[in-house]
Amino acid sequence: MSISEKDEIDKSAAPLMEHLIELRRRLMWSIGGFFVAFLFCFFFAKQLFNLLVIPFKWATQWAGLDPHKVELIYTAPQEFFFTQVKLAMFGGMVIAFPLIATQIYKFIAPGLYKNERNAFLPFLIASPILFLMGASLVYFFFTPMVMWFFLAMQQAGTDDQVQISLLPKVSEYLSLIMTLIFSFGLVFQLPVVTSLMTRVGMLSSEALVEKRKWAIVIAFVVAAILTPPDPISQIGLAVPTILLYEVSIWSARLIERSKERERLAREKREAAEAAAEKPADASST
Repeated sequence: MSISEKDEIDKSAAPLMEHLIELRRRLMWSIGGFFVAFLFCFFFAKQLFNLLVIPFKWATQWAGLDPHKVELIYTAPQEFFFTQVKLAMFGGMVIAFPLIATQIYKFIAPGLYKNERNAFLPFLIASPILFLMGASLVYFFFTPMVMWFFLAMQQAGTDDQVQISLLPKVSEYLSLIMTLIFSFGLVFQLPVVTSLMTRVGMLSSEALVEKRKWAIVIAFVVAAILTPPDPISQIGLAVPTILLYEVSIWSARLIERSKERERLAREKREAAEAAAEKPADASST
């Protein structure tokens, strides 16, 4: 191997090490932020769980029952402990997400052009906002509706029939809430994903309009997979998904119009520069 080849390998290895060191630093910040948020959520795990039970109490009121008699159980000694750990991990990820997203952006931003950074930053801000909107919809509306649906299946004990009461386990109730929040939060990212794809030219509003029928079918299929097997939660997820798809079409059209204005402005500027150069060329001849 010649000396020049060794120099080229050394030069290429140096930027790679710098990137690896930068990646390690960003990962340490992200993991550290998540760990601190996890400890905070675990310390207040019971209070957070009681906060998640409030929609269940609303459902009992809708069902005409006493909300003060809401009862959840756990059937294994370690079940509630691991439920608190799972809740702390979920809450820690939610709290630490802005920090993690910021670290990801700081890692990839130096490799982007200024216009690419300006285009990417609004989507980075919109993503957690849309996720919180989906989570709020779950907390204030769909969780009470789902629990009301399940409470309606209870059976009062009489001489002819046994009493059947709903006594949810703490782990299963938390899994239901987390599944709904994750499902709605993921679906609410649809405008962000389609807008980014439109921005880079991978998607167009015309393609979205053409695939609208398929999108409606896929929305109900995805809702059936992600949500519990009850019609309320499935329809409740499918309908917002279809509405968000329409928002995605509208957003894609806005982006296309903005790109068209930028193209026309750039062509006009280039034409003006070319026209300004012609007199200078003529005078020099």
